[in-house]
This record gives sequence, C-alpha cells and structure tokens, in this order.
Amino acid sequence: MNRTHHITLPRGFLAAGVNCGVKPTSQEDLAVIAAERDASVAIVTTRNQVVGAPILWCRKILPRGYGKARGIVINSGCSNVCTGKAGMRDAETMARQTARGLDTSPDKILVASTGIIGKRLAMKKICKGIVAATENLGTGSDDAALRGMMTTDTREKSAVIQSHFGRYGFTVAGIVKGVGMLAPSLATMIGVITTDLAISPPALGKALKAAIPTSFNAITVDSDTSTSDTVVVFASGAAGNKTLTGASPGFKKFTAVLKELCVELARSIVADGEGASKLVEIAVSGARTDTEAEIAAKSVANSPLFKCAINGADPNWGRIVMALGKSTAKVVDEKVTVKIGGVTVFSRGTGRKFDMKKVKRHLTGNQIAISCDLGLDSGRFTALTCDLSCQYITINADYHT
Repeated sequence: MNRTHHITLPRGFLAAGVNCGVKPTSQEDLAVIAAERDASVAIVTTRNQVVGAPILWCRKILPRGYGKARGIVINSGCSNVCTGKAGMRDAETMARQTARGLDTSPDKILVASTGIIGKRLAMKKICKGIVAATENLGTGSDDAALRGMMTTDTREKSAVIQSHFGRYGFTVAGIVKGVGMLAPSLATMIGVITTDLAISPPALGKALKAAIPTSFNAITVDSDTSTSDTVVVFASGAAGNKTLTGASPGFKKFTAVLKELCVELARSIVADGEGASKLVEIAVSGARTDTEAEIAAKSVANSPLFKCAINGADPNWGRIVMALGKSTAKVVDEKVTVKIGGVTVFSRGTGRKFDMKKVKRHLTGNQIAISCDLGLDSGRFTALTCDLSCQYITINADYHT
C-alpha cells in the first residue's frame, strides 16, 4: 500500500487539497479529485431522509446513480445540510467554479460536504479555495486531498489494490473519511475510489452496489446515519482494455477487487471510530436467512451495553445474547452458540465454563472476534463495529462549538 500516492495511483487522475479557511485550523479543508478527461462514474448516497444540498445536486446530475463525470469537489467543516434554497445554490456554485477550473460543464462535477449541520458555507472562501485547488492539481501530495475531507478523523485512511486480467493491469485506489455518525445505510461519510480500468457506467454502478452490502453497509460506530454519506467511483479507462460491461469476462474480477478494497476502507473507518480503541467483528451464522443474520449481527454491533463491555474487556456474554434476542431475527436460545476469540462462552441455553484469562487477554487486544451461531439454518453476515468509550462522549459533547 502506498501512502504518498493513493487516489491518483490509477492512471488518468489528478488531486489537490488546500486550506481555504472554512475550518479554524490550518489543516486542509477543501479537495478536488479530477479525471484528465470524462470518466465513467457511479455513486451511492445516504438513505437518511434528511440530506444535504450536495447529495441533492449529485442525484440531480446522476439520477440513475451512474454516468459520466470529470471530478468531485469536497469541503469539510460545514456540511451544507438544512440550508434551504440558498444551500442548493451554494452546491451548484461549487460545481460551476470547479467546472470552470477543469474546462468542463457543471453537470460533470460531483459535490460533497461534511461537517456541522445547519450552517451556510462561506462561499467566498470556498470559491477561492476551488480556484487554488484546480490550479494546483497534480502538483502536491495526494495526502493533502485526503486531509481536505477529514473532520474528527485521527488518521488518514486509504487503500490501493493492483490487479490484472488477461494482459491488462489495472489499479483501484480509495480514500475515505468518517469516524462518527456512522451506521449502515450508508456507513461512510465520504469515500472516493478511482480506477484506470475501462468500464461502462452501468457496469460500474452494478459493481459498486455489489460491493456496498458487505463493506460500508456492514459497519457501525454509533447507529446514526449521516445526512451527507457519499461513496463515488471514477473509472478513467486509461488501462487500455476493451470497455467492460456487466456481461464481460473481466467484470467479476473487477467486482471482487472493488469489494476487497471497500472492505479494507470500511475496516479502517471503524478502527478510527470516535474514541475507539478496538475493532470488533461480529460474525453471525446459522440464521434462517442472510437478512436475519444481518439483523442479528447489527443488533449486537449497535448495542451500547455490549460496546461498553468491550471497552472494559469484560467477557459479558449476556449482553451479546440479549442483543441477539432483542432483534427481529428468529433466535432460540437453546440453539445459540457464542464464542469470544474462538472460545465458547455460551451454548445450549446457558453459560459455559471457559478460560477467563484467555478470553480477557483477547478482549484487551485491538481486534476482537465475536461469533454467534444461531443454529437454525445457513444464513450468515459479518458486522463491524468498535468499542464505546468516554472519549466518544467528550468528542461529541464538544463538537458543535
């Protein structure tokens, strides 16, 4: 994995990040990621019923969720949500200003914003920042673009996979931000992925939708779904292969690579959850259906009591069984088996004798494995979450001011 060049490692892309003064710090707060020419694009956005103006703009220019585009402009520090018609004008202005710098039309520019809800963007600063970013595309580190979309993230999160099919090599790269207000539906605040593969817009949309359920929609930090969640994939076609469609032999290979990248990015988000010290994997098997397995896994993943127990390295299997049982999935306690770190702590309707020191040792680590076999059928799903700490409360109590 290359941390210096990530989002522009696939051929045909440029990026820049600048500080334009939206944030009170000197950290970059605006990013532009652009293709050198029109690229295939696919997008998935939040399922929250309250959405920001940038989401509405993206849905307007990509009503089917895929098409052609030149790039995306992202600001952090202010989410442009619940700002009415003025907010819509601001989102369109961001697209127009970026389009001017890239010599294209506004309907080829996606917009994303993240930060505080309910405040208008400082558009003079934003427009000045867009000019600076478009003028400096490709002249600095990709890290600046990634920092430009970060809020309470404590570290930069990116991933790169290089692969091939036939004689064509291709690269898929991604950057994400998000540490709080994260829950399935879409559970990443902003993610941008690039590839140099040639693939049609409908096929790219199909691949992205296939990658979402087991990656960004499998994670939760706090059960809250953001108003600004956006994941977008650009494909430049610079790899030189014949354009893939959903029926092409190479489509399955690309989809598998995209899924792998999205899972890695999703894991990095949860590991950097606000106040988090542990990444927790909850694997549910033996459910009546995959859907019921997902419901059960997410019920555990979103349980505050369970997450607090994980923070304290407490092997309290009762909180796991409780969370399974409160879900709408079918659960019969006499058929359930729960393991922590591979050690059986509950089965056949009661707690089991187990090596307490071994389980405690596992729970003091930074990667925790919980498995729950419901013993009913073959449905399975794995959810990712983190522990709940006092720091989460501190971060969010002070966030607005």
